[in-house]
Order: sequence, then C-alpha cells, then structure tokens
Amino acid sequence: MKPALGALLLTCLTTSALADVNAIGFQSSTLDPHNERALEMVVWYPGKTTVTPQLIADDVVFVGNAAVRDAPPTAGEHPLVVLSHGYRGNWSNQGWLASALAQQGYIVAAVNHPGTTTHDRTPQAAEQLWQRPGDLSRAIAAVTSQPQKFGAVAPRQIAVVGHSLGGWTAIEIAGARFDPELFARDCKVHPQLASCINYDKINPASTPALKTQLASDLRDKRVTAVVSLDLGFSRGMTSESLAALPVPALVIAAGAPSQDLPAQLESADLAKRLPQASTQYVEIRDASHFTFLAMCKPGAVALLEEDVPGDGIICGDGEAARPRGVIQQQVATLINEFLQQAWKQQDNLAKR
Repeated sequence: MKPALGALLLTCLTTSALADVNAIGFQSSTLDPHNERALEMVVWYPGKTTVTPQLIADDVVFVGNAAVRDAPPTAGEHPLVVLSHGYRGNWSNQGWLASALAQQGYIVAAVNHPGTTTHDRTPQAAEQLWQRPGDLSRAIAAVTSQPQKFGAVAPRQIAVVGHSLGGWTAIEIAGARFDPELFARDCKVHPQLASCINYDKINPASTPALKTQLASDLRDKRVTAVVSLDLGFSRGMTSESLAALPVPALVIAAGAPSQDLPAQLESADLAKRLPQASTQYVEIRDASHFTFLAMCKPGAVALLEEDVPGDGIICGDGEAARPRGVIQQQVATLINEFLQQAWKQQDNLAKR
C-alpha cells in the first residue's frame, strides 16, 4: 500500500486515541551538557493544554507526530517507558510508538546514544557499548526527578523498549550479561549476521578494560519490564543470565525473510533462553527490521538512495505487508497490553 495511505491511516488512529489524553506534551533537553557523554533527551507525556499541536520529527523522509512543545503535564501518576534506538538511529525513530503510548497515559523518554547515533559515530564513543544502558538510567533519573515538567512516575512502573541494538540495551539493563568471547566464537559460525558485522565496526571489546566493562552487570533495578523490537547482539548474552532475568520481557521479531537478521537466530533464540513463565514472543510475519522505524513519505526512497546508496531499504517492509502504520498500531497495542499485564501481576505478588 502507498505510504501516503499508510500515513492517513495512522493519522486517523492518532486522532481517535486523543480521547484518552487532553494533549501530548513534548520537551527536549541535554543531560549533563558539559559531560564528555552529554545526552540529547526528549520526552513525550500526557499534557493539559489547548495550544495547537505541531509535528515533531517531521522531515522530507519521515512522517512526524503531533505534540505540544513544553505543555504542562497532567496530574496523577503515569508509567514511564524509555526508548533505545538502534545502531545509526536516533530518538525520532520510534516517535510513532512514543506518541501512541503517550496517548494512553505513559510518559515516554528517549535519548541519542553517543557513538551509535545518526549524527555521532565517533569511534571512541562507539566502542563504549556498555554505556548504553547507563544512558537510559540517566534518562530515568532525569524524568523521575522532575515531576513538575513531565508528570509523576508511578512506582515500580518503569519499562525499557529498544529496537535492534536498542533491544540489546533493553535486555542488558534488565540484568542480562554479555560475554565478548562467546559472541566472537558465535560470529565465526554466523559471520553473515548484522550484529557480527556491526560489532567489528563498533569494536567494543578492543582492550581488556572495554571487554571487562562490556561483560559487567549493567542492570538498573528500577526497570520492571522490557521489550525488544527485532534485536541483534543477543547471541553474545550468556544463557545463565537470560534464564535468570528478573523482569518480564516481550520479544517482538520481524518475520520477513532476512539473511543478516533472521528471527530464528536472534529474537526467537533469545526468547527460548529467557524464563518462559515471564516471557512473551511475537513474530510479525509481514514486518521487516525497518518496519519499527517511522513511516516514510512519498519520494523518501529516492532521497535516501541519493544520500547513502542502499539506505532506501529503510522504507521497505515485508513482502505483501500491511501498511506500516497498521503494523505499528499492532506493535503499540502489544506493548501496552504486555506492560499492563506485567505490572498488574507484579502488584498482585507484592500484596501477598
């Protein structure tokens, strides 16, 4: 289906959901601007205002989402979701998901990870892969400490959702442990995997110190649920740490055939090694790895190919796929239902 029709469908879905929230607020800031790892952070949240929304992250390639900059937050407590983008990605990639969740009453924060983001792939920052979960911890601290800006965060309702390398980040912050030597051995067996190819580019275990940091415990105990969207790098996680993951996990895979990110070798393999009682696995047959990015505008493929040959694939979905906006609505619904169920079960256990 044409991208324009997909955009229309998403607009209709967005409009119909606004009954849940008066408005979506949006703020951007830089965390620790004088720090060598300063973080660009954005936050979507339930807002209370009559100001006309504007499109956020709308450009010549991607469709943006409506929000009101600097709107005052609504009263009450809200669950918090923190988003982690993939390699070469940025905070706007999952703006569609942030918008959908904010409409349902969530506060949603996202950061640009230095070294692995669109406009910053400096080698020194890129090799510090272990810093990615820490970036999300900093975002959690920033949001929870400023209820007057974003709204109050509900106790024990903090989740991380990550796409691609961001999915790895989400599982790591939940308590998984990465073994660089295990990963290196596996890449000799599966050298075609995108995670193996990009791992060599990032070079996160080039020194003993970096290897030790990468293999360390990167868990943040404030995180009580995680979601991965067609993740990579999971084959380097130890089976022992995955089997003992202390929080519920939703693993969503792109089911479209892929040589470098096949569902069976990445997402499905991860789900099999996680605790079965607290893990959900969903494979979306007509989704590609890039279906989880923002919707493309007409003419976007030509612009992407002109900039970087081969990048037009970003606008492609699976064969005979539904419109990207429809698949994304399914993903947003799956995530919301999973989180509500996970937190309800945790509350019931805490009351016993």
